[in-house]
Amino acid sequence: MNITTVSPFLVNNQAIVQNKPKITPGEAQASFKTALSNAIKDVNELQNVSAVKTELLAKGEIDNLHDVMITGQKASITLQATVEVRNKVIEAYQEIMRMQV
Repeated sequence: MNITTVSPFLVNNQAIVQNKPKITPGEAQASFKTALSNAIKDVNELQNVSAVKTELLAKGEIDNLHDVMITGQKASITLQATVEVRNKVIEAYQEIMRMQV
């Protein structure tokens, strides 16, 4: 067995690493936009499901309080995580804008 062909740190294998397809800024932007849109849609869907289950519980149409509470907590946690990610993105943007070129 030739060990030199297994190691990713050798000069022979660097050509393989460098041949990765380049992503253009437009493609990266579209990919980020799609991921962000999907995440926001998921958060919105969880919020809507939680609201519907809470309303049904208030009407007396759902007897399973645990399911309603778990759904509400999932919606709350995902919303809090989304807000924190947004805050970190804004902080990063502000830090970049403060950089001197």
